[in-house]
Amino acid sequence: MPSSELSSEYEPLDEKPFSSEDHQILKSYESVVDGLAMLIGSHCEIVLHSLDDLKCSAVRIANGEHTGRKIGSPITDMALRMLHAMSHDDSSVSKAYFTRAKSGSLMKSLTIAIRNKDRRVIGLLCINMNLDVPFSQIMQTFLPPETNDVHSNVNFASSVDDLVAQTLEFSIEEINADRNVSNNAKNRQIVLNLYEKGIFDIKDSINQVADRLNISKHTVYLYIRQFKNGDFSGNER
Repeated sequence: MPSSELSSEYEPLDEKPFSSEDHQILKSYESVVDGLAMLIGSHCEIVLHSLDDLKCSAVRIANGEHTGRKIGSPITDMALRMLHAMSHDDSSVSKAYFTRAKSGSLMKSLTIAIRNKDRRVIGLLCINMNLDVPFSQIMQTFLPPETNDVHSNVNFASSVDDLVAQTLEFSIEEINADRNVSNNAKNRQIVLNLYEKGIFDIKDSINQVADRLNISKHTVYLYIRQFKNGDFSGNER
């Protein structure tokens, strides 16, 4: 086969230039790296690879001390192998696999392909858990701090209407149980409670709240304007 035909059939990953949109897509994953590291813990390395330049593909790393990598490190042979496998079956998530870091630490890993709108793989998100870290240290990551800062009232509603309704009922119960809130200030305080929880960012929630509290939606709007202006001491309507 002539070399020209071979080169057109097999194009290296980093031969085709990235568009500005490709770079923006990869940039948006940087916060995913940081967020996953915070959630899973320091025993887990998270690496974002850009396939724009395989010689320095690592563009974001959290907990890189587990493998000694840093921003600007090249792509690994294992990452290339996972990419090759995913490219052939059009998958975007590899099977979990086990490797050993240079230090000898046993790692359980997963590779996720990042694709652009044309389905071209432009990056890889690699998650590597160090299994040699003491189990007690790993478990400590998943336990609440001694301050008991636990948000126990997360509402896993099945629809946004249910979310508004359930959050509204909880706020009503919460305010009614507060003896420091006078009867003629309860509705306003309930609206404030919902405002602080972000409920009014949901479309049509104002109508739902107004109907349940038996007040006009204009009154709800008034309270919200007051809160936005920093007036938390206005009179009940």
